[in-house]
Amino acid sequence: MACTSTRLSPEWPLDPRRPPEPGASPEALAAENDRLRRICAALIERVEAGGVPHGGPYGAFEHSVLLAEQVRERTETLQRTLAALERSRAEAEAANLSKTKFLAAVSHDLLQPLNAARLFASALEGQALPASSRRLVGSIGRSLKDVESLIGSLVDISRLDAGVLRPDVASFPAEELLGVLAEEYRQLAASRGLELRYVPTRAVIASDLALLARVVRNFLSNAIRYTQSGRVLLGCRRRSEGLEILVGDTGPGIAPAQQRLIFEEFRRLGTAEEGDNRGLGLGLAIVERIGGMLGHPLGLVSRPGHGALFSVTVPYGERAAPGAAVRDEAPEPLAGARVWVIDNDADIRDGMAALLGGWGCRVACAASPEALSGPAPAALLVDYHLGERRPDGLAVARGLRERHPGLPVVVITANHDAALKAHIREAGFECLLKPLKPLRLRLLLGALLEAQRPRRSAR
Repeated sequence: MACTSTRLSPEWPLDPRRPPEPGASPEALAAENDRLRRICAALIERVEAGGVPHGGPYGAFEHSVLLAEQVRERTETLQRTLAALERSRAEAEAANLSKTKFLAAVSHDLLQPLNAARLFASALEGQALPASSRRLVGSIGRSLKDVESLIGSLVDISRLDAGVLRPDVASFPAEELLGVLAEEYRQLAASRGLELRYVPTRAVIASDLALLARVVRNFLSNAIRYTQSGRVLLGCRRRSEGLEILVGDTGPGIAPAQQRLIFEEFRRLGTAEEGDNRGLGLGLAIVERIGGMLGHPLGLVSRPGHGALFSVTVPYGERAAPGAAVRDEAPEPLAGARVWVIDNDADIRDGMAALLGGWGCRVACAASPEALSGPAPAALLVDYHLGERRPDGLAVARGLRERHPGLPVVVITANHDAALKAHIREAGFECLLKPLKPLRLRLLLGALLEAQRPRRSAR
């Protein structure tokens, strides 16, 4: 504290810091000490009674010191609390990631026998069976689809929550996705007495094909499930911001108050037919999260008694993705085609042999490429995971393509990792995900063999 004009005593003009002259007597030193004590007392008295309310500057100084100490203590407490919260958050994230990995591993193990069962059921559907047997096979197929949907929903919602699902965005013709879905759901709609109308498109879009398929499949499944009579429409509109994919129905419609609620987890409308409401209510919740992750806006227009129109808008692609385009009709060149299948699961090999054999293919199945010999195949189907301490399907496919240049390859996997799908595409191979959808496989195989026909004819 500095004072410039206050006079405390007659001695104040003297400099209190000036030492006594050298050689001063003890009496002079005592007088100087007494003078200094009086100056200090006057200063303390003036500071303590400085005229400021609640104790003046000195009291304010003490209060400030106390506040500073309290702030320091509370800051330390806050830092300890934040550190504990950070540890808790890290532990929660680790637990969530562990749960996701566990579900992914369990789902892979579950998908293997489910995939085999789907193949066997599809092979049976292609056989000449009595009407009663065909109904049973159809029921088995629908039940397997329900199991597939439930497992897929649980895994997808877990991976989306954990943030480990990464999109694999590429350009492809929209018809490659929509034509296959139209053919697949046309049969399901007909079994419910509904008509499915599809308007083809030539647009090229940029998206993750598997994730976008998940969105459109959900729209189609809900439209068929909740529509008692009439028709379902699958079509597109060209917008300036992208291609709007639309699924409409002539169902009961959705009240405005429910249109936001149906996108929440475990929410289901109560208007489906009895026995046809076996989902978890996660479908539209997953759709909304996928749409947000991909940056594809969703739309819903509906009112009670006038059906519903769901939509997703996908940006245009600059070019078509490499590979064969899948058509909306099953082509014919499968009959007599030589197809090699490599999978370390015996049940899946048997299921593939039954399915492909029913389509007229000549099938050779093995657990490894060393067991296959003879003329070059027309196509190769190889599982990605071929067991521990063994090359993966991508490496096996590369080796076989070196032996047979231009060999069409389809890598089949339960791994939805975007990086893996990108590697498969960069290698020039096609990729299908488990559980395998037979119609998708048939159309893809047909397109691959059709693309090879000019090459074979030129030889």
